[in-house]
Amino acid sequence: MGGMSNYTVPGINDTDAKQLIDGLQERLTDYNDLHLILKHVHWNVVGPNFIAVHEMLDPQVDLVRGYADEVAERISTLGGEPIGTPAGHVDNRTPLQYEMNRGTTLDHLAALDKVYVQVLERLRESLAQAGDVDPVTEDIYIAQAAELEKFQWFMRAHLDDGSGDITR
Repeated sequence: MGGMSNYTVPGINDTDAKQLIDGLQERLTDYNDLHLILKHVHWNVVGPNFIAVHEMLDPQVDLVRGYADEVAERISTLGGEPIGTPAGHVDNRTPLQYEMNRGTTLDHLAALDKVYVQVLERLRESLAQAGDVDPVTEDIYIAQAAELEKFQWFMRAHLDDGSGDITR
């Protein structure tokens, strides 16, 4: 994806650094997609519990934007070049998909739940790779996963039919 400088952090070889940078870049593009999707939902959600969902989304937008910044800075620390331009996010990848515009709170939360499954599965893959070579990157991913999983729980609590099943 991005290039590399002639250095990385002490104790990590260039091959491992490149693998870490590639994983971090994938998370960066997912987080940039996700914060745009969350804001899109914020603007388009309607129906019962509108204000609760509308206001629940903005802190998550800010958190995910912060995660993009955190992984981009880790890429730079490892000697890489974080790619954050719109064109750079189009090459050789499939963006996170979100088809709904105006929709009810439950429809949007059900669709967002699917997006979060995808983001968290990919994050856990990067976490497993980082765990083999870099505890600092691993710690970043662990903290991010914990908060993203908690927000997914908030969404799923809205979708829970009272017997532990997710509706929609």
